[in-house]
Amino acid sequence: MPQDLSRRAFLSTSVSLAAAAAVTASATTARAGGAETSPAIDLGSRRELFVDGLLIDKFSGSATLRLARPHDEGNVLAYDRPWEGAFCGYVTVLRDGDLYRTYYRGHSLVRADGSDTEVTCCAESKDGIRWTKPNLGLFDVRGSRDNNVILAGMAPFSHNFSPLIDTRPGVKADERYKALAGTSKTGLVAFVSADGLRWRKLRDQAVITGGAFDSQNVAFWSESEQCYVSYFRTFKDKIRRITRTTSADFISWTDPVLMEYGDKPIEHLYTNQTGPYFRAPQVYVSTAARFLPGRRVITSEQAKAINVDPGYFGDCSDGILMTTRGGQRYDRTFMDGFVRPGVGLENWVSRTNYPALGVVPTGNAEMSVYANQNYGQPTAHLRRYSLRTDGFVSVNASYDGGELLTKPLTFTGKELTLNFATSAAGAVQVELQEATGVALPGFALADAVDTIGNDLDRVIHWKSGTDVSRLAGKPIRLRLVMKDADVYAVRFA
Repeated sequence: MPQDLSRRAFLSTSVSLAAAAAVTASATTARAGGAETSPAIDLGSRRELFVDGLLIDKFSGSATLRLARPHDEGNVLAYDRPWEGAFCGYVTVLRDGDLYRTYYRGHSLVRADGSDTEVTCCAESKDGIRWTKPNLGLFDVRGSRDNNVILAGMAPFSHNFSPLIDTRPGVKADERYKALAGTSKTGLVAFVSADGLRWRKLRDQAVITGGAFDSQNVAFWSESEQCYVSYFRTFKDKIRRITRTTSADFISWTDPVLMEYGDKPIEHLYTNQTGPYFRAPQVYVSTAARFLPGRRVITSEQAKAINVDPGYFGDCSDGILMTTRGGQRYDRTFMDGFVRPGVGLENWVSRTNYPALGVVPTGNAEMSVYANQNYGQPTAHLRRYSLRTDGFVSVNASYDGGELLTKPLTFTGKELTLNFATSAAGAVQVELQEATGVALPGFALADAVDTIGNDLDRVIHWKSGTDVSRLAGKPIRLRLVMKDADVYAVRFA
């Protein structure tokens, strides 16, 4: 019998502020076997990922949600310049058309947060894989302008300078790049730039106050919420937490609210790295840094052997995956590590394995996340990890087979597409049902054509063809019958 996801602790997602706007107001409840169906979720023509329980009603058989394991692609950016060094951090990766940029703190010394020896650096790439450091000539650092520094001499703002590309319609050309930076003493100050290299303060006064701010504090324009959103560091009960605020103009921000995690345990999250996913911007993906203070893995002798700073081997950390669709709640569908520490003692020191902000495409069927490695060591660097496009989480079924039944939904468009992969022996079949659970004529399981292969946007077939437009706007359910297969995303188009 199908198992309700709530009993399996997958459905930690409620309909949030952004998702609530997608609920069909005109949908009515129906009865099937005495049970009420929920109001239909309006997908429109949006792509939806199975990163949370928004669409999921029931699993049966071997079907379950599976967290991806990013593939380690190695060191892509060494922090080897004199103004960079062992304490580089708080990395942001952006894609602007054909150009990729990464921004990060350059620092080679153990100093207090916001010291005047910190700078903000930039590297560039044409593919997100091979990176170079441009000689920008903007700031004199250590007696030379031959460097990749985009901000210097503006303490404390280089400590955690975190840029974004403003996608709000009508944004001023000279403010298309924005950033937040600051500490608890200064608050978060807004910066703007036309080109992402030459920056000025939007105003001298802080735009967000009342937080700890002592890590990377992020912001972006939300297409789904139609406002700016910022997630920043606070403490509650001496635990590192995340707080959210919104703004219409990047200057005046709402009262901050503390983010919650449903019934999941509270952990130290050092950075939140939250932003809209580029193929489904209504889903905000967070590749946060989970910090375990005092969880010491290596000995003093081992720390000395790898030449880590003596103050930075008493803890360990990794990267985790969360999502949110707006509102006050993150969905921690998985407590498991997403970016695990690698082989070698150098990966088990304090403040290493911290993911960068930003998920970017790096191939026809590939996207990448990045993480700081070897913190506090001469070998400090940025590392790239690859994933299948949309492939944070999949609905997975083994060779023994399994099924997923969605909640009622509505859509616009003519065809259903899946991002999926099967083995040579595996397959996916799709049945379309009424909201009551009755198979629709022509779209029953007996009418379904086996979907076999590996594609990002495969059009689903039934014996009658692919056209589902006569069902558009009507509440339906998807029944996915799977064998040795993964389904990552669905879309009607």
